[in-house]
Amino acid sequence: MAARPPSGKPSLRVERALQRQGHRLLCGMDEVGRGALAGPVSVGVVVIDETCRSAPVGVKDSKLLTAAARERMVAPIRRWARAWAVGHASPAEIDAIGIMAALRLAGTRALAQLDVVPDLVILDGNHDWLTDPARVGLLAFADEVGADAAGAPAVPPVTTMIKADMKCSSVVAASVLAKVERDAIMVALAAEVGAYSWELNKGYSAPEHLAALSLHGPCEHHRRSWRLPGVAGLEDGLPPEVDDPDEDSAWTPEPGDAEGLGGGDGYDDVDRAGADAGSAVSAVPLMGDDGRVPEVSVS
Repeated sequence: MAARPPSGKPSLRVERALQRQGHRLLCGMDEVGRGALAGPVSVGVVVIDETCRSAPVGVKDSKLLTAAARERMVAPIRRWARAWAVGHASPAEIDAIGIMAALRLAGTRALAQLDVVPDLVILDGNHDWLTDPARVGLLAFADEVGADAAGAPAVPPVTTMIKADMKCSSVVAASVLAKVERDAIMVALAAEVGAYSWELNKGYSAPEHLAALSLHGPCEHHRRSWRLPGVAGLEDGLPPEVDDPDEDSAWTPEPGDAEGLGGGDGYDDVDRAGADAGSAVSAVPLMGDDGRVPEVSVS
């Protein structure tokens, strides 16, 4: 009898394959807020082991859930996971060190909150933004993760996987936790600042946000090193450098239907599912000087 094709829903198939290779404690990691014009970039982590059964019903990529559905999933995800956390890097830090280093900072802050040390981190995409390029291989285990998280465990080995945020339950769950926490931060900032309607757009380049930028200019919560639309004659809204080849479309928010397609607020992170969402998903890193794990392939 022919094997049953995969359902296309998030599952633990990839995680179980990695566990059979000896990585018992797995950490799914995903980021939100990378393409926003204001507010932090946030990274969620969800750790599972072999005792964690299937993820709570309804868990899927945060961009495919309404805001209310995401919030309902938080408590079940926290109960299901072996450990979980969310880390943030502020707009000032993004301006000071760049978006890639800020992602790394937020990720290491999340890892530092855990009460366990994962054997392996699963990152969505094909670019490892978590591992410091200056500390790879065995040196990554000897060094601290940075001055902000002194005393925290070193960054574990990383494997990257295209569409992990659609396929791997641990990564999907991490995206939900990060999205809910960052949205709450932006709603609180909207109450403090008020002019930019962040309670609606969460800091992305929505029309009302762009209009407010043209009228009032940026505030302290904007990423001022970016070429903000309507500010000082710069109109494209890009950060000064885009250095991740896997995120070539990450700077344009994708509006969505408040009741289903776009996650409730209409300006979530770009849905990277694309036309090839049904294609094979593979972890491509090979064991080598960068300390990454052996390959695993899951169709």
